Amino acid sequence: MVRVIYRAFDVLNIAVQGPLSKMTQPRLFCFGLGYSARRLALGLIDAGWQVAGTAREDVSVEELKAHCIEAHVFDRSRPLKDTQAMLKEATHLLSSVPPDAQGDAVLDLHGEDIAACSKSLKWIGYLSTTGVYGNRDGGMVKEGDVLHPTSQRAKDRAAAESRWLELGAHAFRLAGIYGPTRNVLEDVRAGRAKRIDKPGHMFSRIHVDDIALVVRASMARPDPGAIYNVCDDEPAPPMDVVTFACDLLGVEPPPVQSYDNVEMSAMARTFWADNKRVDNTRIKEELGVDLRYPGYRQGLQAIFDA
Repeated sequence: MVRVIYRAFDVLNIAVQGPLSKMTQPRLFCFGLGYSARRLALGLIDAGWQVAGTAREDVSVEELKAHCIEAHVFDRSRPLKDTQAMLKEATHLLSSVPPDAQGDAVLDLHGEDIAACSKSLKWIGYLSTTGVYGNRDGGMVKEGDVLHPTSQRAKDRAAAESRWLELGAHAFRLAGIYGPTRNVLEDVRAGRAKRIDKPGHMFSRIHVDDIALVVRASMARPDPGAIYNVCDDEPAPPMDVVTFACDLLGVEPPPVQSYDNVEMSAMARTFWADNKRVDNTRIKEELGVDLRYPGYRQGLQAIFDA
């Protein structure tokens, strides 16, 4: 089998390889065109795709329309109208909508419509999170490992992911996402960055452009029900990342604070409750992905240079 390697490029201007190149104007419908999904969508539009999808706010819908995306408001209180008609022309379907306390709003409100259209779709994807693995005390996690989500939010995510997999979706377990406008450089500039010392604690990360890279590689090689860890090659203590960002900016790093004494929100503490390293072998061996930013240094350097 020929192994297609996706090398470094401008993710907003890549050429589609493999089976996608034979399609006539493929069309993506995406529930939740937020930070990561929007980056993917813009790249697909540049490659000749049509894109439609949803956002939670009217202002976001108007922004998406300005980028030639057919956009609709959607949340649990505002379901879509005539969903099957919207999905009829779609060749690919993606959801990046996280579950709420009641479950997965997309499947709760439109699961039957999606199931009815599933046979005509060439690919279905769901953006999940590595949080479903829970705490492993610094150990490595792989896609086949039993899930032990720690927080209620992660338990809800694992339940939603399972429902999407039953529909034949591809699940992408994303590590900590960063990229332009959303990164530790911005935190340092705004005075929000903290250097927190928790010995042995590691986080995995992924640049938003590499998320798009992995998803597009999956679209070119559909394998319904497949699960992919999406992270870079370099899990690292958050303190090291803040120090590197300060070095790039030429500023004095904030003082080191012990995890036991630092003030943070309850949500932030749920992230710190899990300590694990994430194996990304599958995206390389099965999808042929060559990450553009294999570590936080390369990713932050590129953002700084831009």
